[in-house]
Amino acid sequence: MLPLFSATLERLSLDEMISKSTSIVRGSVTDSWATFNGRDIYTHYRISVDERFKGAAQATVEVLVHGGIYGTYHQTPSGSPVLNKGDQYVFFLWTNSRAETWITGMTQGLFSLSGGDPGNPVASRRPSRELMLDPATARPVKDTAVSLKLTDLRARIASRLGQEAVR
Repeated sequence: MLPLFSATLERLSLDEMISKSTSIVRGSVTDSWATFNGRDIYTHYRISVDERFKGAAQATVEVLVHGGIYGTYHQTPSGSPVLNKGDQYVFFLWTNSRAETWITGMTQGLFSLSGGDPGNPVASRRPSRELMLDPATARPVKDTAVSLKLTDLRARIASRLGQEAVR
């Protein structure tokens, strides 16, 4: 049995996630595997990139998530998403100095794609159940669900990146 972990997250607006992410991609999970490092399990997900909104062009990207199953060991850290092979998502990602790529804000930076018009699915995420703090006040706040059409998300990302380029 391994200890459980919980997280305190900074609530991020969509614009903050766009700014803080080193890359933003639309893609699907093609593979996953777990590694054991000390007392921690990490699940690695291979993402086949279908569309890049921000960052360097890559055909695939490897994303790390804390927790998973390694042999007989199970670790389920609070706030860590579980991705399903074949499912399509929009990923807001950040890469650290060790070249490890993580989802920005844990579940905040993971939008599942489903429904909507053919060719224009809805990008949505549920509210995080983790303790979140407002960065301005450091007080606890509730997260809210986010849902928008993929075309609207594309436009929002492009607009925000255009604003940052002008600065």
